[in-house]
Amino acid sequence: MGMQVTMIGTGYVGLVSGACFSEFGVDVTCVDKDRSKIDKLLAGEIPIFEPGLDRLVANNRKAGRLHFTTDLKDAVEDADVVFIAVGTPEQEDGSANLDYVFSAADEIAEAMRGYTVVVTKSTVPVGTGEQVRKRILAKNPDAEFDMASNPEFLREGSAIEDFMRPNRVVIGAHAKRAIKRMKELYRPLYLIEAPVLVTSIPAAELTKYAANAFLAVKITFANQIANLCEAVGADVHDVVRGMGLDNRIGRKFLHPGPGYGGSCFPKDTQALARTARENHEPVTLVEAVLEANDAQKLRMVDKIEAALGGSVEGMRIGVLGLTFKPNTDDMRDAPSLTIIPSLQKMGAEVIAYDPEGMEAATRMLEEVTFVESAYEACEEVDALVILTEWNQFRFMNLKRVKQAMRSREDGRYVFCDFRNIYEPDVMKKAGFRYTGVGR
Repeated sequence: MGMQVTMIGTGYVGLVSGACFSEFGVDVTCVDKDRSKIDKLLAGEIPIFEPGLDRLVANNRKAGRLHFTTDLKDAVEDADVVFIAVGTPEQEDGSANLDYVFSAADEIAEAMRGYTVVVTKSTVPVGTGEQVRKRILAKNPDAEFDMASNPEFLREGSAIEDFMRPNRVVIGAHAKRAIKRMKELYRPLYLIEAPVLVTSIPAAELTKYAANAFLAVKITFANQIANLCEAVGADVHDVVRGMGLDNRIGRKFLHPGPGYGGSCFPKDTQALARTARENHEPVTLVEAVLEANDAQKLRMVDKIEAALGGSVEGMRIGVLGLTFKPNTDDMRDAPSLTIIPSLQKMGAEVIAYDPEGMEAATRMLEEVTFVESAYEACEEVDALVILTEWNQFRFMNLKRVKQAMRSREDGRYVFCDFRNIYEPDVMKKAGFRYTGVGR
């Protein structure tokens, strides 16, 4: 018998990680309390949009290496490694809600037989691994197990590639036996020489938060430099290129835009700031980023207002892109969820299109007219706003866009490109009143 892995939670992290481990030839069982979710997966339906995931799941189920169940006890009994990959939603005060993690720990404690490595895969505050260990021992003092932390660094939209060709694998563990088993599990990645970093559990837990917070700092720095560029008449793209070519800084994540969103950055920056305050070592840089990011989203509303001559009241505004980034259907903390209601509050009517996010958006946005194509979102609008840089928005037929839109008094068409995917000069020549970020 090869290695048996159990993944508790079939959300984003659990499902992608489980499918990828099974692709390594490991026997994986994914467990979820949500019966309807498991029924869907058993019927071959994938609950999230992630390129390539449907194929990966289908192939490994067919090969008999990937299983789905609601029976945690049965899945944990014979497992060598059990991953906790349940949700840790943000609470009102910015802290992570660990109820799901702890209830999974309690059930694992009662179900496990023989030596097991219990791994936190969910993003959890520093110290959670130790809390889980104590809970398991309280429930089952004879349990034979070790704890490990194995944070995920998957980017939505390219998660499978990130799992198979990672920049690094971080394993936080103290016991030699647990380290050996975790290294064994990741052995296929040794062939491509992926760095495997073994640390203490607190260091692994903190690495995840520190990495995401640093990326959020980079994005916010680019946004603030963009705002300064607008004031001094420089093009932010020249500035960030000039910065990014210094390989100590690097080009990535220096893209100005309407503010960051998603399932990780907002939650992880909040949680890091909170942990730091609780330990009397505040990370003031990250606290400033949180404020600046909220301000950046609202700044976009001001830019739309200015582009329309100072007021959006009674205006029809077309929005292209609702998800926090392309190649995902994830709407969590997307800038659109701040920008659209602000426009509506000021009397604008909003028409919107997104290739994958509209189903989720209908539950999160009220009184928006959702349409079936990008060109439909241009019909009779006073302004067109790009919020997410989906590939299909990059080469729109500008003649067709203008024919559909309403022009302003000066005969020009208002085009707010908050991902800077079009060139200002080209747009001006084509008859648009163009607004980008930092240009």
